[in-house]
Amino acid sequence: MKKFIVTTTINPPTKAFLKFAEMQDWTMIVVGDLKTPHSDFENKDWIYLSPSYQEENFPELSEAIGWNCIMRRNFGFIEAYKRGADVVASVDDDNIPYDEWGKDLIVGEEVTVPIYDCITGVLDPMKLTNHKELWHRGYPIDRLYESKYVEYVGERRRKVLIQASLWDGDPDVDALCRLTYAPKGLELTIEKSFSSNNYIPFNSQNTFIAREVLPCFMMLPHIGRCDDIWGGYLAQFMFDTRPVFTKATVYQERNEQSVLKNLEDELFGYKNTSSFLNSLVNRDAYLPKETFHAYKLYCQEYDK
Repeated sequence: MKKFIVTTTINPPTKAFLKFAEMQDWTMIVVGDLKTPHSDFENKDWIYLSPSYQEENFPELSEAIGWNCIMRRNFGFIEAYKRGADVVASVDDDNIPYDEWGKDLIVGEEVTVPIYDCITGVLDPMKLTNHKELWHRGYPIDRLYESKYVEYVGERRRKVLIQASLWDGDPDVDALCRLTYAPKGLELTIEKSFSSNNYIPFNSQNTFIAREVLPCFMMLPHIGRCDDIWGGYLAQFMFDTRPVFTKATVYQERNEQSVLKNLEDELFGYKNTSSFLNSLVNRDAYLPKETFHAYKLYCQEYDK
């Protein structure tokens, strides 16, 4: 099995990054941006995609996405796909992996997992943790009050195409949740791995994606902090799959960010996520379609 780790960074190699780079049986791909200290990443024991490499090899997509944004990570996904990846782990450079990271990998396997559904039609994975007061970034805010009504519907056998592993420390919640509860230094626990028949928001910070799903998953530009969440919803719709959530295997020491800037960048999602989910068949009304189509075309090219 060919396994790749993909990340983006504008920082010198962090503690988290260096631990990921040491992972046995994994190949690291680092996607550079204009602000990345390139000399810190070139000619090392990993694959570095410089801005010039991205421009030369993916010109249409590069122009469509723009610079100085986390969505440059898409070039790492395509590069991994090009190199024959069976599974790609998308990680952030402020998520320090535990020693057991990657050892519970179930992507590509058939597993029996408990299934939980919510009356809203969207399951908030935080409601299955020990911190039910929180909600996952990208959960439709207008359905938040009813998100607590979760029902166990039995165990089901599922082929795992997306594995969303959780995160201790500073959990991935939206700005409203962060302003309300100021979660920090938490330990998230779950009784066991789980999935749903509903859509489930998942992110790109500690997530494992099967090769066959990659052409239908990207971090979408120009929609604020919906980028990975809406990309995840879109992949679930297009591939008729749902992620399996597993225990925390990283500790996030969150890079310095402005929560008020995060709030501004999340307004688009607060206003549109519910209607987007209700009309995924007409997704081009919400998405920069030329970007998604360019991404798919590059993947199709490497399938020939």
